[in-house]
Formats: sequence, structure tokens, C-alpha cells
Amino acid sequence: MARTLRVLAWVMGIACVAIGLYHVVAGNMAITGAEDAGATVDSFGRFMGAIFAGYGLAWLWAVRQKPVPAVAVRVLTGIFLLGGLSRVLSIAVEGRPNGFQVMLMTIELTLSPVYFWLADAEERAARARA
Repeated sequence: MARTLRVLAWVMGIACVAIGLYHVVAGNMAITGAEDAGATVDSFGRFMGAIFAGYGLAWLWAVRQKPVPAVAVRVLTGIFLLGGLSRVLSIAVEGRPNGFQVMLMTIELTLSPVYFWLADAEERAARARA
């Protein structure tokens, strides 16, 4: 379980940094369905891309610790889950988005419980070794 946590945290960190930087560089072109949304959405999307890259860096910081700190994993997972729940709220208020957005929501809502379950795996393994 500790190895699974470490691998998933690395993947999460690298993916979030890459996706965030893509949004910073590509602007509206990175947002499915918003290619012609204008300067306001472009500005917001690039800003959120920078924030998302920073979120990915936080995952990379956490996974570089020995052991991976459970509290950091839980906080970062809570943010991830809030993002997925925000998409659910958006569906309730605005209706069904592009299928790609639904897929992202599914990933966020499915992976969050896995990260919560694995959060203290490395700390438990370290205690068992001691």
C-alpha cells in the first residue's frame, strides 16, 4: 500500500503540473468548449492553470518526504474531492457539461476515496518497521 501511495502521488503531482502549465500556455484552447470564450475566461483559465501547477508541486513536495505525510495527502485529497464536488454542483445548477468534463469529475470522485484510504500507508509501514 505504501508503494501504491507513492506511485499515485508522483503521478498526481506530475499530471497536475503538466496540466496546469498547459493551461497557462494555451489559455482558452486548453478549456474544452471555451475556445472562443474571450479575454475574461482566458485570464481566469491561465490563472487557474498556474494555481493547478502549484497544487501539483504540493503533491510532489509531499511525495518527496520520508514517510509521505498523511496530513498532506489528506489535505491535498480534500482539495481534489472539493473540485469533483464542485463539478457536481455545476451540473445541478447549469446542466451537463462536455463529456470530457464529466470524465474528469468521475476521476476526481473515484480517486479521492483511494487517496484517503492510502493517506497514512507509508507512515504505518514506518511505524511497523520501528
